[in-house]
Amino acid sequence: MSSELNDFIRQRIAKDLAAGALPDGVVTRFPPEPNGYLHIGHAKSIHLNFGVADEFGGVTYLRFDDTNPLKESDEYVQAIMRDVKWLGYDWGDRLTHASDYFEQLYQFALDLIRDGKAYVCSLSNEEIRATRGTLTEPGVESPYRNRAIEENLDLFRRMRAGEFADGEHVLRLKIDMASPNINLRDPVIYRIRHASHQRTGDAWPIYPMYDYTHCICDALEGITHSLCTLEFEDHRPLYDWVLDNIKVNCHPPQIEFSRLGLEYTVMSKRILLQLVEEGWVEGWDDPRMPTIAGLRRRGVTPGAIRDFCRRIGVTKQDNTIEMSLLEFCIRQDLEGAAPRGMAVLDPLEVTITNYSGPGEMLHAPWHPQQHALGSRELPFGPKLHIEREDFMEDPPADFKRLRPGGMVRLRYAYIIRCDDVVRDAAGAVTGLVCSYVPESKSGSDTSGLKPAGVIHWVEAGSAVPVRVRLYDRLFKVPAPSAATLAADFDPASLAERRGWVEPAIAASDETRFQFERLGYFCKDNVLPGVFNRTVTLRDSWKPPPAGAAAPRKGG
Repeated sequence: MSSELNDFIRQRIAKDLAAGALPDGVVTRFPPEPNGYLHIGHAKSIHLNFGVADEFGGVTYLRFDDTNPLKESDEYVQAIMRDVKWLGYDWGDRLTHASDYFEQLYQFALDLIRDGKAYVCSLSNEEIRATRGTLTEPGVESPYRNRAIEENLDLFRRMRAGEFADGEHVLRLKIDMASPNINLRDPVIYRIRHASHQRTGDAWPIYPMYDYTHCICDALEGITHSLCTLEFEDHRPLYDWVLDNIKVNCHPPQIEFSRLGLEYTVMSKRILLQLVEEGWVEGWDDPRMPTIAGLRRRGVTPGAIRDFCRRIGVTKQDNTIEMSLLEFCIRQDLEGAAPRGMAVLDPLEVTITNYSGPGEMLHAPWHPQQHALGSRELPFGPKLHIEREDFMEDPPADFKRLRPGGMVRLRYAYIIRCDDVVRDAAGAVTGLVCSYVPESKSGSDTSGLKPAGVIHWVEAGSAVPVRVRLYDRLFKVPAPSAATLAADFDPASLAERRGWVEPAIAASDETRFQFERLGYFCKDNVLPGVFNRTVTLRDSWKPPPAGAAAPRKGG
């Protein structure tokens, strides 16, 4: 095991294995609730749970926590499965659902009632909340706390039979209303909900709560290490209490780690759902979203996300990771794998007056270092498009692109000189009149000329028109807030251009490209003829020295 992966969770697993405490090997689980799409914060948990099991020769369950039919759907189930597979992880035959265990959970609840450890409470939700107490004051016992066991059994069975309305009764554990841990103040473990479940239909009018459900599911599946994020640390005593008070032969340890915070985005599924439902974004797979689906559509690779998860590591301290680290990982992954071609997003027409004939076909490699990617044909002729920003009439002295009377090299082609400027009636530049140097052909240049710089271009007659979406960070501030969502949201996070790409890019089966000098782009898998910017070429973040921590803010 490499030293950078030797975190406290892996140390614990290694210790348990060495002590012979895991006769059946390591078993972990990833337990998403199907009430939204997975985001990059979930990717950290996926990478950890599947990763540690794989490292130690174990297995991982994909278990859906489907206990709230009002918010869950099969769409989310399918999306979660698709995303976990796309990230490169396999659960094999270990796909389960909390609903698989509804009958067992119900029977355990009956046992708790028989043992005097659970009771049916008829207070309203508001009354339960009002009597729960505060961090400094104990709660008040429910007037129904001492109901007779037989009455509780009768009421709970009638709840199961669908006899009562939503909110009329709940089932609560009888623990300690004066506990300093509010989670132990007689928590609700079942509520009445007459709602159709996406798997069980109308079979169950009562549904168990997460804190009761997931610890029992862990035990029934033989999970050896129940890994969860830090917000569940205060819930661990309840996790242990439930397993200590039912007849089950397995008691997994709950181990908490810090959740992922990432600059310029949000990790709350509630807020992400709000962005979708209120039309701030175009859907869960909008390439600006931090969802796995959005990152995939943006052109981010599974390898980049896994590398990001490796670099941020596993700690017990909440922190926020700089967005530049994720962007660095994306560039690193695409650097040697993405073919490089030319596109022009803000075209300025160039006419080469001394070029005779309709044109010619040049040849260029798809990548200057990755010869295995091969080469492509590159049409060249008397009419070209260049980027408008690659020409200035009165540039600064260090400007290395095209100026009146100046020369540049066209990438993989010839040297050209700007001889004249074409203007419209208002005086705006609409085109350039240039001449080329025939003996300056790339690869066989005998001109002896040394132009100031190299620019990209496309041949006007063969270039393919495309829509290009320039995606940027979703929010204007590093730490957006639900309270200031409208002010924090960046409407300029999506800009659309009409551009041109060389024909080989449009014809290629490849989906990801580096548009030379512009950034990494991918073909949109939803909108035909659209290219999405994955990430710019700007690399503002450098990796820390070996053994140093990933960049974080706060914590």
